[in-house]
Amino acid sequence: MNEFSNPVENNASFWKRLWIYQKERFPLLGHGLLVAAFSFSAIAYSRICRGAEGFVDTKTFLVGIFTTVSLFLLVRIFDEFKDAEDDARYRRELPVPRGLVSLSELKKVGIGIVMLQLALNLLFFPKMLLLYAVVIIYLCLMGKEFFIPEWLKKHQFWYVTSHMLIIPLIDIYASGLDWLRADVAAPLGLLYFFAVSYMNGIVLEIGRKIRAPHDEKEGVLTYSAMLGLHRSVYSWVFVLAITLSLTIAASYYAGHGGLTYLSLGIIFMGCCIPAALFLKSQTRGAAKAIEVASAIWTIAMYLILGGVPMLEQLWTEI
Repeated sequence: MNEFSNPVENNASFWKRLWIYQKERFPLLGHGLLVAAFSFSAIAYSRICRGAEGFVDTKTFLVGIFTTVSLFLLVRIFDEFKDAEDDARYRRELPVPRGLVSLSELKKVGIGIVMLQLALNLLFFPKMLLLYAVVIIYLCLMGKEFFIPEWLKKHQFWYVTSHMLIIPLIDIYASGLDWLRADVAAPLGLLYFFAVSYMNGIVLEIGRKIRAPHDEKEGVLTYSAMLGLHRSVYSWVFVLAITLSLTIAASYYAGHGGLTYLSLGIIFMGCCIPAALFLKSQTRGAAKAIEVASAIWTIAMYLILGGVPMLEQLWTEI
């Protein structure tokens, strides 16, 4: 209990408290749509690259989406444990420090998720368990900060680059719902797709940690505080440009047409607008616009690479 605690919420039923927790820390609707696009595009891009017709069956897709969405939820739960000390000191308004949910409750939720993931994958596609195990092992290493927590805190570059690897690892699992279950080699073009996923993670990471000057808080790491306001925004745009280049390479490998490259250019220019506005106004709303642009960019990259081309292909087959 602290000054941010709400006794009515804290004394509510477990499921109501868990619902409030997800709204604040892992909104299932927003995150679910993003991860669904992520998973659909990974599968679709794999099938496009190897010239396979159609899409995977509905059962495979739904179980795959549940696994990928819940894997990202596990990442959030692991972060609650990893950041518990700092949250208790500097972010006391968050659900765990204010007593909405306890770490022991989140541990039980995490164990339940893993058990359900294992059961579903074992039941529907046991061969996916190897890729699943790789993700879980890496997630556990992340939870322990690779046993060098103090060094990582002092070297933010390596902290971010090491933690973002979880995204392409989940991507490998998602794409494996196509190539591994079909008993074929993974298409080489997936390397471009995995690189895009990795850089998308960095786009999201930087974009959500750019703050207006009056919103900076002691003990809360932001790139605008660490790099300076202008350098943080320029870094975000630079990462955006790298991701654009990788997406162009992935599109070329998959044989996408000229409209794809035109769309990429338009989306890139559109996402740069919030960055320019923030540099000019330095307001909370402009900073939030960069975070929103990061999410829009990420969804757009996945849809352009795999989602839209697959939907077009399925439409022509009707």
